[in-house]
Parts: sequence; structure tokens; C-alpha cells
Amino acid sequence: MTQDGRTRQEYDGDAAGGNVFTMSAGADEEHEPALHTARLLLRPWRVGEAAVLHELWTERDPRVPPHRQMSADGRPTVADLEESIRSNPPTTVGLLAVKLVRTGAVIGYCGLVDSGRPVPGEPELAFELLQRHWGRGYATEASLAVMDWARSSGYGRLWATVWDWNTASRRVLAKLGFLETGQSEPDPAYGTTLFTMRDL
Repeated sequence: MTQDGRTRQEYDGDAAGGNVFTMSAGADEEHEPALHTARLLLRPWRVGEAAVLHELWTERDPRVPPHRQMSADGRPTVADLEESIRSNPPTTVGLLAVKLVRTGAVIGYCGLVDSGRPVPGEPELAFELLQRHWGRGYATEASLAVMDWARSSGYGRLWATVWDWNTASRRVLAKLGFLETGQSEPDPAYGTTLFTMRDL
């Protein structure tokens, strides 16, 4: 899911119950997996960046289901997210931190996850950025880098799911060439999940 936190490897565990797609990497930060664009660096999360993840949780649209929202007792906390980052080795392309090259600020995540739907083994594109960085093309730029990695790694097709009310993410997916397939999952309380797809 895009820009609403449906797939959250950082706290919910394994990205909506699926696997995370990986790149090979060394054990230290100098050799960790990274994707580069003109304005962005995508690489694994650092423990000290848990506050950014926490802010993403607090900004979620109220229409997002409760298990993707901050709980009544304030979970996940920054400490929860720090522990989650600490527990996940830097070997994934799933939900990489998106960092601005010019300022060094981390502004969200972008990556691939295997949610197991609609086709098991075919990855799903996921991204979520802090709201103050919306409208500048960063989600599109980061997603293109992830798509290039997926293509070079031999994947022939990507999926993306998006809520029908999430017009900003639907615009990004359209720019990236994702097409709505007509498949959907309605939820009477939270809206309809749309399935989009793009051949690489």
C-alpha cells in the first residue's frame, strides 16, 4: 500500500505477513544496500531515525484501519520502533529509508514487499513519505529507483495496492505506469483497496 502505511515492516513485523525482497550487502554501513537518484539515497533504517517512523504513524489518515494507526496507549512508541530497526539486519530493499541528498534528512520509506496478494512471489511497491515532503516528486523518484532495481534483479511485474480515496498515491502510481486491474477488496468501514499492476 502507498502513503498510508498498510505495509509496515518496521513495526508490524514482516510487511503484512509476507516476505521482504532482499539485496546482498556487507555487514557494515559502508557496504549496506543502497539505491541512488539525483536527489535521494535509499538505504536501510538507522536506529536513530525511529522518530521519523513514529511521525509517519502519527500522520496517518484517519480512514486507515486501526492496526495501521497509533493505538490508544500510544504504540508503537519511538522505543518500539528503535527495537524493530535494531532487530532487522540491513539486507532488504523492502521499505528502505528515503534520504534527501542535499540536507541529509530522512523523509519516509520506499521499497518492495511480498504481501502474497494478488500473486504470491510477485512483489508489491510500497512507499510512505512525511506530509511536509509531499508534492515534490520524491515518491515518484524513489519508486523509479526501486523499479529499476526490481527489473535488474529479474522481476517481470510489480503490483501496488492503494485505497480508492488515496488520490495522491493513485496519481503517483499513474505516473509510474501502474494500471488499475479492476480487482478490488471493499471494506465497509475504510473504503476499497484497488489492485494496480505494471510490467517491467
